[in-house]
Amino acid sequence: MSTEGNRLGAATSTAVDPFLSLRTLASYSCMSVRKLRQYLHDSVHPLPHYRLGGKIVVRRSEFDAWMAAYRRVGQADVEGIVNSVISDLRRA
Repeated sequence: MSTEGNRLGAATSTAVDPFLSLRTLASYSCMSVRKLRQYLHDSVHPLPHYRLGGKIVVRRSEFDAWMAAYRRVGQADVEGIVNSVISDLRRA
């Protein structure tokens, strides 16, 4: 890659942070290629990608960051915990 390309912000793939084809990304993410293609065009939260001619590639770190936005942490069942504690106290 030329110096001019790097100066303009061109992305380069590294062993630590490679570009992945959709097929490789499907294997990495346990999603189908079809679902990944749908996410490319999601109007609210599109999957970041690069088009090289007809080929679509996604940087692994960008995919991981994109996925992190979908992370959900379950809420504790406070009512269930309280009921369990009260039940245990009544038996004691």
